[in-house]
Amino acid sequence: MEKKKESMLKGILSLLLSQIFIKIIGLVYKLYLTNKEGFGDRGNAIYSSGFQIYALLLTFSSTGVPNAISKLVSERLAVGDNKGAHKIFKIAFVTFAMIGITGSTLLFLGAGVIAREWIQIPEAEHSLIALSPSIFFVSIISVIRGYFNGRQSFSATAKSQTIEQIFKTVFTIILVELVVIIGKNNTTIMAAAANLATTIATISSFGYIYSYYKLRRREIGQEILGTVNYKPTRIRKTIKQILTVAMPISISSLISSFNKNIDSFTIVRFLKQITTEEEAKIQYGILSGKIDSLLSLPFSLNVAFVTALVPSISRSMAKGNIEEVSKKAKQFILISTLISLPIAAIMFIYSEEILGLLFPNAKNGGMYLRFSSISIIFMILAQTINGILQGIGKVNIPAIGFGIGMIFKFICNIILIPNRNIGIFGAIIGNIICNVIACIIAITVLYKSLNIKFQFRRNIFKPILATSIMSLISICLFNRLKCIKLGSMAIILTLLVSIIIYLALIMLFRVFSNEEIDILKKNRKI
Repeated sequence: MEKKKESMLKGILSLLLSQIFIKIIGLVYKLYLTNKEGFGDRGNAIYSSGFQIYALLLTFSSTGVPNAISKLVSERLAVGDNKGAHKIFKIAFVTFAMIGITGSTLLFLGAGVIAREWIQIPEAEHSLIALSPSIFFVSIISVIRGYFNGRQSFSATAKSQTIEQIFKTVFTIILVELVVIIGKNNTTIMAAAANLATTIATISSFGYIYSYYKLRRREIGQEILGTVNYKPTRIRKTIKQILTVAMPISISSLISSFNKNIDSFTIVRFLKQITTEEEAKIQYGILSGKIDSLLSLPFSLNVAFVTALVPSISRSMAKGNIEEVSKKAKQFILISTLISLPIAAIMFIYSEEILGLLFPNAKNGGMYLRFSSISIIFMILAQTINGILQGIGKVNIPAIGFGIGMIFKFICNIILIPNRNIGIFGAIIGNIICNVIACIIAITVLYKSLNIKFQFRRNIFKPILATSIMSLISICLFNRLKCIKLGSMAIILTLLVSIIIYLALIMLFRVFSNEEIDILKKNRKI
């Protein structure tokens, strides 16, 4: 391991802070694009449709790979097999590099057909071409991140993600402005330039994390020399082992990604039956550009906990410590509940105010955000519980849960979207149902696998009570601030005060046990 091992809490904190920073920086370029003259909701439709196809292909090569690699590496390290852990890394690197090259080639060659025939937004072709090289680089980045996560060195992942987001934001603004300066004030070209920034950012992230690996090679080499319990395996068997773990996780992520692509394939196609094609693109742009960006905020924050959770659970399982697994599972589920409830409440109550604050030049979509916020709770809980299931070896369950949910979402889209009285809300309803089904299935399997007994007062009643009190106080405060005409500062102050009130209530109600509070007190950085 690295000379200075990271504690689990420190690693989680590093990831959490990086995710907060990443979402803030990411919001900057999203605000810039949406409020940019000539881009707006129509530009978001082009940009997002291309990006969702890219994300779909990316799931084969990278999404789920970090968790799979970290799980296998942490299991080897837990029994002292450092050489075996590094062998898994090397074989995975070559394997997923080849998969990444294949994905990049397919996207580059098929961009035209995908844009014209699949999503019926021809303007997205240039965006898909600009994104195609990213698949290769993200594939190998994911393997390196997974290796260091398995070693409990989460800062490598945190820093590489932060660098990637900074470059993405900076180059998005630079490239789009260059397009405008040279006289190409064209929404299609602007969207392609924004997606090209993603490719540049991905290459930059690879440069950092590969350099980090090279700096640690001597330490890793020393660990390999001290290996015990090494079990030689054939390369073919190791690849099979990696894919056996990675593919179910990737399929789960693929289904989750395809969930978004159902909207790409169906919303514009069916909305054109009840409105104009231009209006259909604008409505899809609102949902895919603004609403999805805001919904991804709590989801991304929770990633920090899930990233640390999988290798931690895997190590405990490798040692046969089921009691510790159950304890960790309950803690992480509680944290996810505490994250999701207040954010869902705030987005539901202040949907129009939030959009008006962030997107003053394109603030439509308040009702979309209000109803979509309901899914946040189920999204985050499903994400956490599926991470636990992956850690204990139930890697197929997330795919099954999301797969069943996706079927219901697809049915909702094709039946409800063409209905003039429902329209695009059919996609929102479908998304809520999908996440509820996935969450219920995950909880059911987890309960049967670990026989976890949740405390109703601690895990459900107290978080809901704290959220309810916070919401009531914030509404009274916001109405008072509006009366004194503070403008946009009213919602900003309300949100800041709401956070403070919620944290105070969590401590007042003693949601965390004395043992957990002691751990927090001992860690000054936390």
